[in-house]
Amino acid sequence: MAPSKHRVVITGAGCITPVGNDVGSYWQSLLAGRSGVARITKFDLKDHSVTIGAEVKNFNPADYVEEKEVKQLDPFVHYGVAAAAQAVRDSGLEFSKCDRFRCGAIVASGIGGLQELQEQDRKFIQKGPSRTSPRFVPKMMLNAASGQIAIQHGLGGPNWGVASACASANHAMGSALRTIQYGDADVMLTGGTEAALTYLALAGFANMGALSPRNDAPEKASRPFEKNRNGFVLGEGAAMFVFEKLEHAVARGAKIYAEVLGIGNSDDAYHITAPDPDGSGGTYAMTQAIRDAGLRPEQISYINAHGTSTPLNDKIETMAIKKCFGSAAHQVPISSTKSMTGHLLGAAAAIELLATILSIRDSVVHPTINYETPDPECDLDYVPNQPRKVAVEYAMSNSLGFGGHNSAIVVGKFRK
Repeated sequence: MAPSKHRVVITGAGCITPVGNDVGSYWQSLLAGRSGVARITKFDLKDHSVTIGAEVKNFNPADYVEEKEVKQLDPFVHYGVAAAAQAVRDSGLEFSKCDRFRCGAIVASGIGGLQELQEQDRKFIQKGPSRTSPRFVPKMMLNAASGQIAIQHGLGGPNWGVASACASANHAMGSALRTIQYGDADVMLTGGTEAALTYLALAGFANMGALSPRNDAPEKASRPFEKNRNGFVLGEGAAMFVFEKLEHAVARGAKIYAEVLGIGNSDDAYHITAPDPDGSGGTYAMTQAIRDAGLRPEQISYINAHGTSTPLNDKIETMAIKKCFGSAAHQVPISSTKSMTGHLLGAAAAIELLATILSIRDSVVHPTINYETPDPECDLDYVPNQPRKVAVEYAMSNSLGFGGHNSAIVVGKFRK
């Protein structure tokens, strides 16, 4: 007989995003339909065909790490450490009172320390191998975020990094869910962080044809599910959560945002960047997540879509939702956070789960902005342009990544 699984709840959250550097400002921006997309300011845009992105603004890493350590960490670690610190503070946890080997961190990043890679490559070419920084590898490695978070909070439990392109954070959070469900930890810091808005990534994604070239109207560039969409907008930032075993949270009187109910994963096994045209991989991940949660599709009252604003993704995600939900697909409200934040790659699913649990808390869902002309192939309810009051009991957040990775996570209003 299989052992019963522990219930898992979310007791803390934090974020650094293109539309706000804490949970409150982030949520208010989403409800206001405020775009974080503008002309890029971080580097020289000479000869770049795309010049827009969703940058993190007004962020000082020294607010979260000692000044002397700032230069020892890549920006993707800065963002992750900051979001984790916010989440821990929000949760009210005192790790000094916990068994440190029962507390861990699983943190996603699709790319890791790309800025450090660029800087050291340039230094190598200009000055030779002797001038390559001895900190290069520990700054760049993808698991630097989870490692630094463990150091900052004294976490001795399960700890690793996750990379699966745009599905990374859902996979990290699903791993944290399982780690607690099956008794390997009581508390896990989990989420995603990304700082890939660099000259190299911008050129690569642009030359692939993945980015919107709408340089003349940046705030209008990300338009998921809309007929005139023409690519995603590259973003950056992080969101982190405290996932906690229910008994552990109740024992200390913690506030609870939502319960984490299920995870579903699949792969298209079709193409390294293009989704499978029949949508079967996404359908399977959604179906499995709902089944894992012990629910039926018609019980889901909100979907936070992957919704990238690319021609193929939005059409095929719509198809997958229809296959999973059947006749209920046209009744469930769906919105895309990326319409305002751009695409945070490995951190996207984390900031989107944050929007999802805030929808449960506040009974309101944020809009999909820039929705002007309906696309006949995308004919569901995308909550166009204005927020909507919805009593969200159960919700699902989708992520579909390069490599064919599909992951869906289901959360619900906490009931004793």
